[in-house]
This record gives sequence, C-alpha cells and structure tokens, in this order.
Amino acid sequence: MKPLFHALNGAISASFYFVNTVVLVIPLVIFSFFKLIPNTVWRKWISKVVDGIATLWISINNLNQHVFSRAKFTLRGQAELSLDQWYLVISNHQSWVDILVLQRVFNYKIPFLKFFLKKNLIYVPFLGLAWWALDFPFMQRYTKSFLQKHPHLKGKDLETTKKACEKFEFKPVSIMNFVEGTRFEPSKLNTDSQYKRLLPPRAGGVAFVLNAMGERLTKLVNVTIYYPSGIPSYWDFVCGKVNEVVIDVDTIDIKTLFEDGIYSPECFTDEGKKQIFQDWMNQLWASKDHKLATMASEYPHK
Repeated sequence: MKPLFHALNGAISASFYFVNTVVLVIPLVIFSFFKLIPNTVWRKWISKVVDGIATLWISINNLNQHVFSRAKFTLRGQAELSLDQWYLVISNHQSWVDILVLQRVFNYKIPFLKFFLKKNLIYVPFLGLAWWALDFPFMQRYTKSFLQKHPHLKGKDLETTKKACEKFEFKPVSIMNFVEGTRFEPSKLNTDSQYKRLLPPRAGGVAFVLNAMGERLTKLVNVTIYYPSGIPSYWDFVCGKVNEVVIDVDTIDIKTLFEDGIYSPECFTDEGKKQIFQDWMNQLWASKDHKLATMASEYPHK
C-alpha cells in the first residue's frame, strides 16, 4: 500500500506544480508585454509586479510541499539576510530538488533568485519571455576556439553581460550560481579528487558575475545542502519520500574579496590572479566538503 500511496501523493503534488505554473505564467507573460513601453519608471513598476507574481508562485509551491512532500527543513547558520541587499548565492548541486529547496529557504528573505542564462534561451516559447520579464540576465559566452577566429570579439561577452546587469543598479537582486557546473554524482568524481562529496568548483562563473556586477553586490551567500536520506530525485521529493533536508547558510562580505586581492577583474587576463581566485574557491569548497562530512555524522541516514 505504501508504494501506491507515494505514487498517488506524487501525482497529485506534481499536478499542482503544473497547474500553479500554467496559471501564473499567463499574467506574467501579459505583464511582460507592458515592459516594452520605453519608460524607466513604468518598467521599474512592472518589474516589481512580475517579481511579485514569481514570489507568489514560490509561495504556492511551498504550500504544496508542506501538504504533500512533508519533508522537515532544518536550517543552520546565523546569516543576516534582507530583501534590500544585493547577493551572489552559491551552492553545491546534487539534484533538481536543490532549486525547490533554495526557493523555499530564501523566499521573502532575499530578492527573488535569478540565474544567468544563455542568450539563445530567450527564444524558448513563453518561458523566454517570462525570464526576460523577470530580468534574468542573458549572456553571450564565446569559446576560446571561437575567439581565436574572431579576436575582435574578445571581452564582448563581459561587456554585454555588464549592460544586462545595469538594471540592477537601483533594484536589489540575488544571482544564483551552481559552482560545480553540473549535478554531483559519485561516478563523476576523479579518483585523485581532494573532495569526497563535491565536484571541483569552477571559479569562472563566480568571477563572471563579480565582473558584471562588481562591488554593487553586498554579500556572497554560501549554501550547503545535505539530504540525510540520500540524494533524491524530483519524483522522490513530490512523492513524500524525503524525510529531511539540512541547509547550512553563511555569508561572506563581497568587498573583502576585492580589498584582500582575492578577486580582481584582471583574473580574466592574468593567469596569476586567476589562480589566486581559483585557489580561494578550492579552499572554500574544501571547507564545504568537510561540512558535508560533519552533517553526515550529525544527521545519519534515515
């Protein structure tokens, strides 16, 4: 009977996620057309409206989780957060459930989480327009081989992204980055890796955000997610099979990265400075790996 209960529970929960998304994406897309009106004050007001719709979407999803997923969320850390600050949020990445976890934990605590998206994703039907309305920054990244053939475009991707982020100068925002670049799986670990529960961090993504938004960012929010029952799939989560999620949150002042010489825009052109920032990320990730090991002992598999 239990597998049948879980399956029914998951089907109902997934249906509510779908209906919530369809119902709220309609007014979001409608309001997005009003953002085409070339008036700065008007666009700022519309941006607040569409952010409000997105926040409502998360709130309804959270209610869905309380009713059907029923996982216990254990929040650790003493981070002071605000809706009026600019944040760069980084986290380990194990499952698509991570996104639901982050949205739930930070809803109404920091500005709506936004991701840097590849420029061509703006053409995805409905969603592309919704992401544009929500001011998700679209970026154009060039490969090394492409730049070798078109050297005149070197630095153009950073310039384009900086321009896309100008709208955040007077509007607090939270930029989300999964530093590992892909979901963790034990099979992806190299045998000589210094990490046991993480993939090596990719400093380039964080550096890209810091270059685009500079000292406008207030804090780096460092999140560590641990699942005592094992890494779940989305279906496991909606079925109610996840008993507990442990989330550790700490913050780092962005200005210290600049003042202490850990990060500088020259890391894109100077290999030495690039290595300094990569070494700092490696150290941060080693600490996170140790923290996950501690969590495993404090919250044994259930």
